[in-house]
Amino acid sequence: MGRHELKPPLELTALHRGGDGEPLLLLHGIGGVWHAWSPLLPYLEPHHDVIVPTLHGHAGGPQLDDGVEPSVQALADAIETELDRMGLARVHIAGNSLGGWLGIELARRGRARSLVLLSPAGAWHSPHRIKFASIGVKFGFSSLARFSHKAEQLAERPLMRWAMLARQVAHPHKVPKEMLVTYIHATGHSPIVEPLLKVLHLRPVDPLPAERDYPVRLVWGEHDRVLPFKHFGSPMLERLPGAELIRLEGVGHVPMFDNPARVAELILQVTDRATATG
Repeated sequence: MGRHELKPPLELTALHRGGDGEPLLLLHGIGGVWHAWSPLLPYLEPHHDVIVPTLHGHAGGPQLDDGVEPSVQALADAIETELDRMGLARVHIAGNSLGGWLGIELARRGRARSLVLLSPAGAWHSPHRIKFASIGVKFGFSSLARFSHKAEQLAERPLMRWAMLARQVAHPHKVPKEMLVTYIHATGHSPIVEPLLKVLHLRPVDPLPAERDYPVRLVWGEHDRVLPFKHFGSPMLERLPGAELIRLEGVGHVPMFDNPARVAELILQVTDRATATG
């Protein structure tokens, strides 16, 4: 695609909802927008009522209420409020990175019919390593925010595209240019990100109870450079007793662009299992 053929950025909105069937909630990672799940929608919407919000404090999403300090718990509270507003007590949940951490918190509160976690944040053995990872995310995010006014020019340069995406995905060329432009624009309109990054490393996710009435599948990308399995996946597995682990080849930290059909299949297998067992 040449420079003059670059599609306009996607509209930053608070929610996408489509499809038919049992409700399936999809939660994106820190600094993201709901469009991160777009590649999976054609596979999921024939089977589910798919609900994809942009998290509070992120570009296009609602803001946290005045006086509420940014935290995982505050974001989970806000999602619960939205579920209540929709009249949904329990939903299937799939979450990536921070969205996975939120999925765990919602499951702990009794809101999950099934839970699929794609490289979820929230567990570590070394405080220094998670602090270092947080600094890396903050640096990358703030760097993009400074150049958000040049998003279209940056997305047109192959080397810059690779530099901006190589930590997130295994195959940067699979990310549509308009999606990259949208993400760059979003960095300048996500006020919750920096305050969140200051507190995320202070307390890891609490373990889920071993006795659960919903299936849990943990999926970790082989090429995850943000949260490598060795340092973050193993401690997460310890907090999910009885969870099924799948190491997914050929994908990075955000696997929805690397292999959308396979990721959707891994989600549908779990939602089907949960439905079949009542």
